[in-house]
Amino acid sequence: MTLSFTNSQPPLNNSDTRMAGCFLTGIPGLEHLHIWLSIPFCAMYVTALAGNGVLICVILSQTNLHEPMYLFLSMLAGADVLLSTSTMPKTLANFWLGSRHISFEGCLTQMFFIHFLFVADSAVLLAMAFDRYVAICSPLRYATILTSTVMGKVVAATLSRSFIIMFPSIFLLKRLHYCRVNIIAHTFCEHMGIARLSCSDISVNVCYGLAAALLSTGLDIILISISYAFILQAVFHLPSPDARSKALSTCGSHACVLLLFYIPALFSVFAYRFGGKHIPRYVHILLANLYVVIPPMLNPIIYGVRTKQILEGAKQMFSNFVKVSR
Repeated sequence: MTLSFTNSQPPLNNSDTRMAGCFLTGIPGLEHLHIWLSIPFCAMYVTALAGNGVLICVILSQTNLHEPMYLFLSMLAGADVLLSTSTMPKTLANFWLGSRHISFEGCLTQMFFIHFLFVADSAVLLAMAFDRYVAICSPLRYATILTSTVMGKVVAATLSRSFIIMFPSIFLLKRLHYCRVNIIAHTFCEHMGIARLSCSDISVNVCYGLAAALLSTGLDIILISISYAFILQAVFHLPSPDARSKALSTCGSHACVLLLFYIPALFSVFAYRFGGKHIPRYVHILLANLYVVIPPMLNPIIYGVRTKQILEGAKQMFSNFVKVSR
């Protein structure tokens, strides 16, 4: 398998076609199922909005939840809402109304926020893994390590890293020459999806996208795996079988969410660059949509509903709301 640096389609003309905008086809080969596919997509999106919205409100309204673990969880919920919102409204408009057109600048904006939020989401998952590592492996030092100052630095580093990694991609796409009808066989705009519309050599875009994925998400995956390896090592040394079973169940749930988040995203990254022609386009696009809607839907359940303190906080918040409404 080799890197594909140029688009094999012949150019239509020598003029720049960016002014005409782009057309998102949805899911090629499954156009007749768009209405039916919109039902689970819409249900998952609404569930993600409601679940993460409630989770954020509970954490912010309950002072006893203003701890690093729960603040990281609220950051994850916020990033999840924005990530799914950056794609699902346009996808559903496409499925329901046939609204396929998007301006070139709008496509670049959507691409930037999708990738920016994904990198930020990944960084928050890494921070949460580190938080659990410190809580389980060094509980006596937890309060001194994860101070409010450290939390602020984590937030700043998360946003700065995401911006620094993704901002150059806008200029890498703007420098290209576009001379054919800009049809993107996808439900949303991705970096390589836009680059392949160009008549220019896109080798720089291919290499930059791959390097950005490996040095950000790839590094996060390695560090998260190391953190959970140490956590599991500590869990297996717990004296109580019940405590071990509970901890393993929690780690298993977290691992499932991590896999659902990272595997489709990395598949999308590599499929565009290595052997994507051998993978049915609809499979590629369906998997690409998984990481923007399924993890945001599941995270409030995995990280929220199964946490006793959050459940109690939710009951208290709704109880206060009922009292005020009366």
